[in-house]
Amino acid sequence: MTAMTPTTMSHPARGAAVVVDTSASPNAAHRPVPIGNVRLTDGFLAPRLRINRDVTIPAQFQHLEDTNRFRNFRRVAGEFDGPFDGIYFNDSDVYKWLEAAASAIAAYPGDDPGGLIAMIDIAVALIEGAQDDDGYLNTYFSVDLVDERWSNLQDKHELYCAGHLIQAAIAHRRATGSDRLLKVAIRFADLICDVFGPAAEGKREQTDGHEEIELALIELHRQTGDQKYLDQARFLLDVRGRGTIGGSDYHQDATPVREQSAMVGHAVRAVYLNAGATDLLAEDDDPNLRVALDRMWANMTTRRSYVSGGIGSRWEGEAFGKDFELPNERAYTES
Repeated sequence: MTAMTPTTMSHPARGAAVVVDTSASPNAAHRPVPIGNVRLTDGFLAPRLRINRDVTIPAQFQHLEDTNRFRNFRRVAGEFDGPFDGIYFNDSDVYKWLEAAASAIAAYPGDDPGGLIAMIDIAVALIEGAQDDDGYLNTYFSVDLVDERWSNLQDKHELYCAGHLIQAAIAHRRATGSDRLLKVAIRFADLICDVFGPAAEGKREQTDGHEEIELALIELHRQTGDQKYLDQARFLLDVRGRGTIGGSDYHQDATPVREQSAMVGHAVRAVYLNAGATDLLAEDDDPNLRVALDRMWANMTTRRSYVSGGIGSRWEGEAFGKDFELPNERAYTES
């Protein structure tokens, strides 16, 4: 695990970056519009987008430094001798920041007054330096908790963090033309494919307590053309609901996806799950999955959403309530 020196990135032609690439998805009704092909010129949103790029996202970079999220990566690379700092899913904040930063530079190719490209390079180098030899990457586990990898999938967000790494890497590749971070993500994705699968193949027949890896793997399939990532996403969707991570509604693990009829449990996780299942449906015909998704969409939009569009009415468990359980005073609505 060796730290790498940042290198200068070159931009592809305007319009090369898209957020979700359904251009070759056989069942997708819509095709993506490249980020760089969209221009807002109004007096309300356009200035705010520039402030977001030039001020807000750079300020978030500094916050990642100030809260030791970057330091956790330096620790794994051997550049810092001290304890892990923060909560076990902190890596995902770095990856989410990278995805946002990549999208911001894709929107304004060649225009970088806030120095965002240099910040991206620093973050990418830190991530490269923290990857284990087998491809694993999680700063919470990689120094003194190596033996606890994959030991608490229900709670510790390992595949969730991996999913956000994959999405950040794809956004980075599409925005910059560089495959540095994508190579890191592919190594980790390949490890996940080796570790998770049918028990009959000697693999872990489980999934993560917090969905996200599914839609990330499908987008990696779209980016690389590699079928195994689509197959892996399908496996992780199919194994949910079999009780392998506790069997609770909170984790959407009480009922298989194709048998679910209502949005239940932790709202953010439920929406990640349905987004991943929708991505799978865009790639593969699956009538039972389509019916289930239509059923859950109808339940969410007609019975479990506020007029604002907010979902997840309960503070307890950040969760969906029952049909029409939508109190004004206690509306949590994280999503």
